[in-house]
Amino acid sequence: MEQLRAAFNDRGIRRVKLGGFDLDGVLRGKYIHVDKFWSAVDKGLGFCDVIFGWDVGDQLYDNASITGWHTGYPDLQARVDASSFRVLPEEPETAVVLVDFYGPDGSPHPACPRNLLKRVVARLSAAGFQAKVGVEYEFWLFRESAESAHAKRYQDLAPLSPGMFGYSWVRQGQHADLLEHMIDSLAAFGIELEGLHTETGPGVYEAALRAQHPLAAADAAALFKSVLKVLAARSGCLVSFMAKWRSDLPGSSGHIHESLWTQDESQNLFADPKTPDGLSQTARRFAAGLVSLMPELTALYSPTVNSYKRYVPGVWAPTTASWGIENRTCAVRAITGPGKAAARLEYRQTAADVNPYIGIATSLAAGLHGLEQGLEAPPPIEGDATVSGVAPPLPASLAAANQALACSTAARTLLGDAFVDHFVRTRDWELRQYARSVTDWELARYFEAI
Repeated sequence: MEQLRAAFNDRGIRRVKLGGFDLDGVLRGKYIHVDKFWSAVDKGLGFCDVIFGWDVGDQLYDNASITGWHTGYPDLQARVDASSFRVLPEEPETAVVLVDFYGPDGSPHPACPRNLLKRVVARLSAAGFQAKVGVEYEFWLFRESAESAHAKRYQDLAPLSPGMFGYSWVRQGQHADLLEHMIDSLAAFGIELEGLHTETGPGVYEAALRAQHPLAAADAAALFKSVLKVLAARSGCLVSFMAKWRSDLPGSSGHIHESLWTQDESQNLFADPKTPDGLSQTARRFAAGLVSLMPELTALYSPTVNSYKRYVPGVWAPTTASWGIENRTCAVRAITGPGKAAARLEYRQTAADVNPYIGIATSLAAGLHGLEQGLEAPPPIEGDATVSGVAPPLPASLAAANQALACSTAARTLLGDAFVDHFVRTRDWELRQYARSVTDWELARYFEAI
């Protein structure tokens, strides 16, 4: 408390922006007075539980069990995590602080994604492990505003730059002012990028965030998406993290890199220089857990209808529950070097629309399941893992994935009945909203011809 008050004084903090993340990874929050903040640090504060009772478009669920008109949408207790304190350079007198949500009885709220990840991390620690996690995102930049994109109905948007130009120094140089401003602002905000480069597509970039403790990694990843949208808007741009924003272009990945270490972080338990490929049995059993549970947990990794538009052959997205050594066609890519510290597993099923708290929690829990059950990984796949019959197929739609999740005993054991039940209901709602919509594709195909 004394350190935090000193930091506020040193920075001249005059207001606080307080918030937490919902199931879709949307940051919900508000400005509060500094005096109100200090009261919240001591006692918590009320926060309407509608944030777990509506969808990404603020439409109220008609099937939620944990909140709704039947409960009256009461307040949750929001508890401040003082260690999350940051200051965005563009708002130098405003502190940014995250909260976790608790029920009236003081128990962690079952729908709070940050609480979910904390529970999984605690289970890892009890098993003697420390995890390190790094997230990388692909995202698209446009010379648009929220207003202009909406007016265009998200069609014929002007990309930041034209053409397919991956790993381009030229494009980076042409937009150096924007990119360097983003890098510096994010670093000042406590989000360090290990790399940033153009991907293949007009105006698309990939950012790799520094690997760290799972909760810190999830905070950084979730805040990265929110803050980048603000920074882009201030520079006259619009950014999208949709899994697949246009059918004729590649999708946007949101890969999760994971490794397990000893509690003192002195040894990477995924590395074993005595094996031919440099991977330990711990890494293989962790991979076995990921692969074995992947089909039934897919809805948690791929939570939107749009997620599944990315799962088509030939666009760098996995279509099978597979793993391989340095094989980017697999859903799990094992990376063995350089050096023992670099050994890790890259979870490639997830797209940029993943909620990082849920994606990291689910993958760590699945990997721990593989360790606890002593699962043996199938032989690593060499060649194209998307070929039919090479490995079990992944669900091809949110409907199929959500049905598999609803029936998953493992999901309930690893993540809890209350969380899984609520999540399944929210995806059911999402599917029903999609089913009643009329798309541009339908209009173009049927309006006149039928």
